[in-house]
Amino acid sequence: MSLWQTIISNLPEVEAPTQKTLSFKEKLKWTGIVLAIFFVLGILPLFGLGVNALQRFEILSIILGAEFGSIISLGIGPIVTASIVLQLLNGSGIWKFDLTSPEGKKSFQGTQKLLAFFFIIFESAVYVFLGGLAPPEQFVGSGFYFQLQLILIFQLVLGGILILFLDEVVSKWGFGSGISLFIAAGVSKSLFLRTFNWIVPPGAVEPPGAIPAFFVNLVSGNIAGALLPVSAIIATILVFVIAVYAQAMKVEIPLSFGMIRGHGIRWPLSFIYTSNIPVILVAALMANFQLWGRLLQNAGHAWLGTFSASTGQPVSGFVYWLQGPSIINSIITQKTLAIGASLYLQALVYVLFFIVGSVIFSIFWVQTAGMDAKTQAQQMISSGLQIPGFRKDERVLERLLNRYIWPLTIMGGMTVGLLAALADLTGALTSGTGLLLTVMIVYKLYEDIARQHMMDMNPMLRKFMGG
Repeated sequence: MSLWQTIISNLPEVEAPTQKTLSFKEKLKWTGIVLAIFFVLGILPLFGLGVNALQRFEILSIILGAEFGSIISLGIGPIVTASIVLQLLNGSGIWKFDLTSPEGKKSFQGTQKLLAFFFIIFESAVYVFLGGLAPPEQFVGSGFYFQLQLILIFQLVLGGILILFLDEVVSKWGFGSGISLFIAAGVSKSLFLRTFNWIVPPGAVEPPGAIPAFFVNLVSGNIAGALLPVSAIIATILVFVIAVYAQAMKVEIPLSFGMIRGHGIRWPLSFIYTSNIPVILVAALMANFQLWGRLLQNAGHAWLGTFSASTGQPVSGFVYWLQGPSIINSIITQKTLAIGASLYLQALVYVLFFIVGSVIFSIFWVQTAGMDAKTQAQQMISSGLQIPGFRKDERVLERLLNRYIWPLTIMGGMTVGLLAALADLTGALTSGTGLLLTVMIVYKLYEDIARQHMMDMNPMLRKFMGG
């Protein structure tokens, strides 16, 4: 065994359950425990933190499942970055893994975890040394300043490792994956606060919650101000409805049992075949570009673009084109469709980047996650299924599946990318991308729970789930 394989085989990991399937109560318990730990970690401030230049990136923190300034300031960023890098290396053939064999899958997962450890350390150092999360300014120039920087890095690394293992706990003992769970938790929290928060912050004239803000503006006679929260609520509801409808669309392939004549099933393939994974990867990639652009500007190297000192929004360079402008809000505020060609062009570039990125990551994900036609055909054949009227041959089934899987991969990727981009442009209550992700995560979670645990859950809950 090579040194690399020895390192991968001895990486720390969460022990998997010994039983083949876990009960609904067991999964619910561990998912609840992980969520509670995640929220507690999000309110634990970093010791020795003085300057938090990242706190204005609230939308990016939601997408990354992070709380800037807390011990989990890294969020899922290092895990997703490691996944993106490894998928690109594997898809391009630079670092090839045999994902058809158990050894190849184990090697891929071990390498991804090792890369995640690297990015946890690397991003922690970058956040601190480039001034994103820095010690108090009064210590600048003293020897104690560097010591405080090391203490901050240690806390960030610790938080990143905790998130990594919490993700593993959810994947093995809970529902879905930790990455999806943390995104959904962050977005749900943000959505609740932006809808109902009535506490007026210092210096503001209206509450941040959409519903209280609507009544405040309506009473004061500010019609334009009242329309803004209404448009945000409508955009949020539309994203919910369209995302659920798209998730429910399926292509069903008729199959029969070879050993039992007259009996068959329909094998469902979702229209959004790769689910929310491409959007998570694209959103995380864009979030990383925004964070790196800000950190590089702090260090005096604005290679990715510049940000406004007052609002923190990108105003030039590459990061400017990766910022989705709120078109609807601009039209309502300025009371005209002529809001400027630059805003429309920025919106177009943003939409195209999301669509192209989602398609690329959809293709990579199908090949690396065992969702390709060959793997699916092997699963069907091993289950005793075949195409009615055709001989039982894996190659025949693979050719049939290829007619569906690749078009669904591309069209589903384009659809989910377009939905995510339009959700951002319409000015939904929270990050449009995060909102779309949450809808898809919750719907997928509902499907998985209904399929796997309908019989072992509480009767009242079973009735609520539609059983």
